[in-house]
Amino acid sequence: QVQLVESGGGLVQAGGSLRLSCAASVSIFRLNDMGWFRQAPGKQRELVATITRSGSANYADSVKGRFTISRDNAKNTVYLQMNSLKPDDTAVYYCHAYRVDGILYDYWGQGTQVTVSS
Repeated sequence: QVQLVESGGGLVQAGGSLRLSCAASVSIFRLNDMGWFRQAPGKQRELVATITRSGSANYADSVKGRFTISRDNAKNTVYLQMNSLKPDDTAVYYCHAYRVDGILYDYWGQGTQVTVSS
C-alpha cells in the first residue's frame, strides 16, 4: 500500500508564497505521474499540476506562471511551489499518484489546507 503525506499548507496573505510537500512511502520510481489537485468549498476537485516520472510538468491554466511542480527522487517527495497566491487559490490541496501493475492503482493523500487572505 502506498501512502502519500502532504505538508506545508497554511494561512498566507495574497501575493505570498507557500511550498507544499508530498512524501511517498515507496520509491516514486515505482509510481507513474504524480500531481496536485485542489478542492475549494462547494466546488469539484480540480487538477492543479502533474509531473511525469521523467520530470515533464503540466499545469492548469489558472496557475501557470505562478506554481511550479518538482520532484526529488532521492527523497521520494514531490513539491508544489506556489507564488503570487490569490484568494481564489484557497482550497484543500491533495497529492495524487497512480501505478499500473496489470491494473490501475490510484493513491491520494489526506489533504492540506491552503488559505489565502485578501
